[in-house]
Amino acid sequence: MKKVIDLLKEIRPEFDFNSSQDFIADGMIDSFDVVSLVSMLDKEYSIKIKGRDVIPENFSSIESIEKLISKYGVNL
Repeated sequence: MKKVIDLLKEIRPEFDFNSSQDFIADGMIDSFDVVSLVSMLDKEYSIKIKGRDVIPENFSSIESIEKLISKYGVNL
């Protein structure tokens, strides 16, 4: 969890990601941020997130991001 939060803070340091249950609805990240995050996650975890998985539901919370990472075989 801490690593995902650290990556999010690299993109948007002004937000407290622990305080939100839906980053997108709360305006904390937008589509450009999601693209940046996908790139960072790919590099950090040596995975390749597929385009079909780049949907808002997979990036709305720490839990949803971790679930997505786990889908690619990463044990968090």
